[in-house]
Amino acid sequence: MKKIEAIIRKTKFDDVKEALLSSDIDWFEYHDVHGIGQSRQERIYRGVQYSTDVIERVAITIVCRDVIMEPTVNVILKVAHTGEVGDGRIFVSDVSDTWSIRTGEHGDMVLRDKK
Repeated sequence: MKKIEAIIRKTKFDDVKEALLSSDIDWFEYHDVHGIGQSRQERIYRGVQYSTDVIERVAITIVCRDVIMEPTVNVILKVAHTGEVGDGRIFVSDVSDTWSIRTGEHGDMVLRDKK
């Protein structure tokens, strides 16, 4: 099993969400996050100066079977891409086991993805 953590632009979240739900992923979690990037510029928007060092993003976490890890990452890469600095990052790590609290089952059979 794999854990996919993607940090993406807030403006791309709805598109990524729809693409994931249309693919083999039927559950994921997400939350708003703030990060500090390499850009340390001051910008002016409508006469108000603001700093770009704190970046608002959405973090998406997916645990899936190994067989759908690469297609899932490819969906996120394709849909979240703008080509500009700050598109985000994707991290993939191994998950050694999982349990269903309701049924007590464990292993990848707990994951109900479509494959």
